[in-house]
Amino acid sequence: MKKKCTLIIAILLMVNFGFSQTKNFIDQPYLETSASVDTLVTADKIYLKILINESDTKDKISVEELENKMEIALKDLGIDTSKNLALIDLASNFKNYFLKQKDVMKSKAYSLLVFDAQTAGKVIIALENLNISNVELEKLEHSNIEDVKLILKSKAILKAKRQADYLTKPLNQKTGTALQISDNVNQGYQYNRNQLDEMVVVGYSARKKQEFEPIDIEFKKIKVETEVVVKFKID
Repeated sequence: MKKKCTLIIAILLMVNFGFSQTKNFIDQPYLETSASVDTLVTADKIYLKILINESDTKDKISVEELENKMEIALKDLGIDTSKNLALIDLASNFKNYFLKQKDVMKSKAYSLLVFDAQTAGKVIIALENLNISNVELEKLEHSNIEDVKLILKSKAILKAKRQADYLTKPLNQKTGTALQISDNVNQGYQYNRNQLDEMVVVGYSARKKQEFEPIDIEFKKIKVETEVVVKFKID
């Protein structure tokens, strides 16, 4: 019985201690401020989705022949196909085969990594010369995006502190230590399937494909934004 009473008292003390800590935190005078900062970064990883389809050549050239020509063209542009070209899927059009009794027309999809928009433009032109015109912008990335996020978080914290200082100074008070910090990072980029076409078509005609040289351009930059909410103690 004595041990049971001691245990109950200990539990009550622990609960009371936790409640006191919470109460002390809430009862402290504090100022809550939020701050957001953003930046634009240039994508240095551009992923292109390339679809090779026999039907594009009216079944005159096989997928195997098209992909061999594609690999040669990409290597001529200085692209390491062993590292930067990956097969996505392999599909056969069995429906047409059974319904129309034609040879199976196959297709292959690839993901190609390039590191600048000018190279992407050269790739599209080279592939179009091979009758491979199904090229889409798959995604854009920045290799040091995590470092960018950390830098923005630091800037947002400093901005929140400056805001707190401006609010407390007229009251002859000072901003104390941070009692609580929360943050949220957003990165986004919206693009459409026509962006690659727009990039290549300008200043370029079908009669002069071989003469065309892509100008030095970039894709729309990636926006990275971070927001912090900080509760500062007021001294």
